[in-house]
Amino acid sequence: MNPTRRSLLGRGVLAGGAALLAACDNSVGTNGAGVIDQRVRQTLAYMYANYPETRDLAAKSSGMLVMPLMGEAGFIIGGGYGEGALVIGDATVDYYSATQASFGFQIGAQQYAHVLFFLTPEALREFRTSPGWSGGADAEYTLDKQGGNLSASTSVSGKPVVAILFAQAGLRAAATLAGTKYTRILR
Repeated sequence: MNPTRRSLLGRGVLAGGAALLAACDNSVGTNGAGVIDQRVRQTLAYMYANYPETRDLAAKSSGMLVMPLMGEAGFIIGGGYGEGALVIGDATVDYYSATQASFGFQIGAQQYAHVLFFLTPEALREFRTSPGWSGGADAEYTLDKQGGNLSASTSVSGKPVVAILFAQAGLRAAATLAGTKYTRILR
């Protein structure tokens, strides 16, 4: 079988995509729940210190899913992964993973944190009882127009879930939670 340019290019894209996906591993789960809990506390402290208006949003919410570190990478084919915890009141009640997959014009890698605020008991119940909840039309996304840090506006515009993205670092343009699947994990 003689390799052609097309087959070599296809294999190169797949190999490059696989390498970039492997780079998404943030190894949050390597030391268990204690590490996730520590990172969740640090993420909330950072968010409250840098974006004090999120305290009011947290007080209004029925629960928050805190994802301290999401890693994304892509070259044509992209993906992302992270682990975090569902916090109700001041207690961690469950642990979750978040996975993303995408296809299209993309190149680079980035890391960011995000918090989902469940503003109604129904939205929180739906999240907790689904076998794999996906961010989508029911969520309002808030981030800076330059794709950088969180903007000061956290108006919820009637949505039952508000997603806050912040602390972005990396070379990939525009973090998004659309298509992210959240699944409960055991720790």
